[in-house]
Amino acid sequence: MNVLSIQSHVAYGHVGNASAVFPMQRLGVEVWAVHTVQFSNHTGYGAWRGRVFDGPAIEELVEGIAERGVLPACDGVLSGYMGSADIGTAILRAVARVRAANPAALYCCDPVIGDVGRGVFVRPGIPEFMRDHAVPAADLITPNQFELDYLSGIETRTLADAKAAVAAVQASGPKVVLVTSLHTAETPDDSIDMLAGEGGLFWRLRTPRLSLAVNGAGDATAALFLVHYARTRSAGEALGTAAASIFGLLRRTAEAGAREILTVAAQEEFVAPSRTFPVEAV
Repeated sequence: MNVLSIQSHVAYGHVGNASAVFPMQRLGVEVWAVHTVQFSNHTGYGAWRGRVFDGPAIEELVEGIAERGVLPACDGVLSGYMGSADIGTAILRAVARVRAANPAALYCCDPVIGDVGRGVFVRPGIPEFMRDHAVPAADLITPNQFELDYLSGIETRTLADAKAAVAAVQASGPKVVLVTSLHTAETPDDSIDMLAGEGGLFWRLRTPRLSLAVNGAGDATAALFLVHYARTRSAGEALGTAAASIFGLLRRTAEAGAREILTVAAQEEFVAPSRTFPVEAV
């Protein structure tokens, strides 16, 4: 399996491609990583160094990959944080090139816009680009609850609201939606839910809520979900496997009191999760 992953990258720590690439590789996937930014560390530290690339730089790298004649062997494209609409346009052009070479290829878009408690944290114009262009072009999307609400225009207070919001987003294009960090009226205070929807069916998975604040877990979640869905073609199965791995990764990180997720130290969680959780049809 080959995946073209177009995301941000940091030299220190694990966000963007620095969070998504290794888990996929650990699962035996060949990853072609194209970086949209190259920073010393993620911006959550308040200070960083490095630079942001532009759309033409992304397209140049994709053109170089295409010149190797390998796009027909590309099974999927993964994207996350988009620093500008011009980068987003370059990503969608890359998706179109891959699909032209391999119509069976999947596009998984993690529509990074904001989060509960933080609001929108991307540049102006990006939320609209995600809603109007990136999400409709995707086969799979992995929004958190805040992003689901924005994309659907529905405030998700209950499970029924969340299911309606997923259906509304699916009507715009993506066949499969994975909602991360979901907390509704039915979710116990000490737990957190994930919800997957495909073909009018829905599956919920509930894990204990961990006490930690780290960056990059969403990037790893999208990567794992894409790989497992591509292999099983089942949103429910992909949810169960990806969620187990992410919980193990975050549990190890919380136990260590680490500031960065333990992508390398906890790598066995990607191939053999230490704990699994029931996937419930809802």
